Amino acid sequence: MFTLPLGPEGAELRPLEIWQADEFLAHMDRARETVGERNGLPDVVRDLTESRAFLRTYAERQAADAGRLYGIWLDGTLVGGVLFRTFDPVHGVAEAGCWLEPAAVGRGLVTRACRTVIDWAFTVRGMRRVEWHVATDNEPSIAVARRLGMTREGVQRSAYVHRGRRLDMELWAVLSEEWDQPAS
Repeated sequence: MFTLPLGPEGAELRPLEIWQADEFLAHMDRARETVGERNGLPDVVRDLTESRAFLRTYAERQAADAGRLYGIWLDGTLVGGVLFRTFDPVHGVAEAGCWLEPAAVGRGLVTRACRTVIDWAFTVRGMRRVEWHVATDNEPSIAVARRLGMTREGVQRSAYVHRGRRLDMELWAVLSEEWDQPAS
């Protein structure tokens, strides 16, 4: 296991694993309302069984080299996460994503965590492209994509259903040759 500091305020990036299912569920309970506005994660992690199942899915993806999941801790409390929802080393393409509970918003934690994992994907794993899929009305997530130096490539109309509502999705991406933001 590793722990990487995410800044001076006691924030850390660590793998998020099955044995942390209780902590992950408690985090989802704190974040359920706000994170659930734009992210389906709280809808699939409603109890301990679902928490374990979600974390097991990412353990299996990591074992298959097809995804990764990391938690963001602030002063010892899990407050958010970043992930590679998809990770395809054969084609050199991954999709990154994030979430954060309200108590940790506005500290730059997601941007720093994303820089860390994207930098690893490019410099260690040799990925060529990292994508960011985001609903067109999700301004905080779009702001992260911009801070990461991503380019908006277009809009997929009516591409995703969230809580019974069809959403337009923006596709943002950064290519390895454009990446000049070392992990901070």
